[in-house]
Amino acid sequence: MTQWIENPTGGRDRGPRAVARAWFEVLTRPHRFFRSAVAEGDQAPGLAFAMGVVMVEELTRYLLVADSYPVVGGQEILSAALWIGIAVLLVAPAALHLTAALQTVLLMPFAPNRGGISQTVQTIAYSTAPCVFAGIPIPEVRAITGIYGAFLLGLGIATVHDTSSGRAALASALPAAIVFGYGFRTFAAVETLLRQWYII
Repeated sequence: MTQWIENPTGGRDRGPRAVARAWFEVLTRPHRFFRSAVAEGDQAPGLAFAMGVVMVEELTRYLLVADSYPVVGGQEILSAALWIGIAVLLVAPAALHLTAALQTVLLMPFAPNRGGISQTVQTIAYSTAPCVFAGIPIPEVRAITGIYGAFLLGLGIATVHDTSSGRAALASALPAAIVFGYGFRTFAAVETLLRQWYII
């Protein structure tokens, strides 16, 4: 096991390679990852991870979805760079911290031995790992990424905050709806599928 997982309190590795390793670990061994790689007061790697996920997702969406961003002044590429920059540098960090604050409040009745808010920030950030694929304009892919992300959030909350799976699911339902349902457009993908299947 590499140092960034064994000893997170000593400072995990930064940079693209560390983000890639974290992405692979949280997708393939989530329970072990949340148990060993989330540490109090070490938000920076988690924040960088979430921003990287949003960047890949939004860039994919721009490349594959026509008219995905409004064009300003007739400059399509510059406009896309502007909107992606806003999503990555402003919206993602703000949404992450606001959702973490909400999650902390919701945890109060469910996890008396819960960890700190920085651990919640990291848990939400790493649970977005599947959403690197959320920009692909295939409803099945977008739905699966969001559902798996919500599962990872519940698992991470249970592991990091020392509570049961049922309590974690209840506590994380609203944050999952905000982050994955609306933020990564999972609700829209599911609605599209239901219409295709003539259910609604």
